[in-house]
Amino acid sequence: MRDLLPVLERWYAARVPFGLATVVSVSRSAPRGPGAAMAVGPDDEVVGSVSGGCVEGAVFDLAQEVVAGSEARLATFGYSDEDAFAVGLTCGGEITVLVRPVTPETDPAFGALAASVGAGEPVTVATVVDGPARRGAALAVWPEAVAGSLGDPGLDVAVTADARGELALGATGLRHYGPHGERREDSVSVFLHSFAPPPRMLVFGAIDYAAAVARIGAFLGYRVTVCDARPVFATPKRFPEGVEVVADWPHRYLRGTETDERTVICVLTHDPKFDVPLLEEALRRPAAYIGAMGSRRTHDDRRKRLVEAGLDETELSRLRSPLGLDLGARTPEEVAVSVAAEIVALRWGGSGVPLTATSGAIHAAGSA
Repeated sequence: MRDLLPVLERWYAARVPFGLATVVSVSRSAPRGPGAAMAVGPDDEVVGSVSGGCVEGAVFDLAQEVVAGSEARLATFGYSDEDAFAVGLTCGGEITVLVRPVTPETDPAFGALAASVGAGEPVTVATVVDGPARRGAALAVWPEAVAGSLGDPGLDVAVTADARGELALGATGLRHYGPHGERREDSVSVFLHSFAPPPRMLVFGAIDYAAAVARIGAFLGYRVTVCDARPVFATPKRFPEGVEVVADWPHRYLRGTETDERTVICVLTHDPKFDVPLLEEALRRPAAYIGAMGSRRTHDDRRKRLVEAGLDETELSRLRSPLGLDLGARTPEEVAVSVAAEIVALRWGGSGVPLTATSGAIHAAGSA
């Protein structure tokens, strides 16, 4: 979609209708992932691709139909053993594509959405894929604003809350709701397409706890890197697939790594020669969460060393140490759950108190 934007913005500004096809789900060896897009505009100009060439012809026809006045269409393409010459994916996968018309009338939020994506600002677009809501209806969601509507106030509220959660993780995928946003129903399918890179999780210390934290971090949608100064421990085979493993001194690696307000830093080395220079660097840079493992005695000694290194109380107040919530965790996997729970609670302002001991709305008003 990012690559298509210059052309789409031109068509939209000229109030020229175009058909926008977006991959909303895939299975097996599909050639393109969710969010891949193709558009058909004036004079049958085509930009983008949804399958690398396998089904573009069929999608082109659907896009022409919706531009000519047809409602948004949903189509699934997959390889057919019975008819190998049917329109489908020769690679054996399956994709589902939503094709919808886009004009200032049908999608008044598209202009602002495109401007934000072009400027690198985080935004999620939620589009109705199927169900009793109007297929193709779109809602743009920013961290502090929304534009458009899916046709029902309750549905808008529920989707906005989820869209902001997905945006915080740079995640894209289908969600399901009732017609008025009910969480326990699934009659309405909505595709959430986030235009933000996934946040980073930096784990320092290549120990068993690091492998568990890396695994749950990847599950939560983070791009995870594990760093350790000891090459014998910093090996990819000791960590989940897809986790980056770096052999370098932790503070040196962090000094050369960009972080932002979504970055999570977990210090699991609990060795002063690694911890102190690393935390001295971490506590003076942007990050959503900075946690360090160790006993309370270790924490007190570490804090004293950081004060001697020149950190002030404001900087030290950012440190979560010992890291994690009090779950009584023992195993590396349980500790990883404890750390993940603290990260989520800090991100959304949760108390960490059992919900049975609270009353009122489960989600804070600002998250919806």
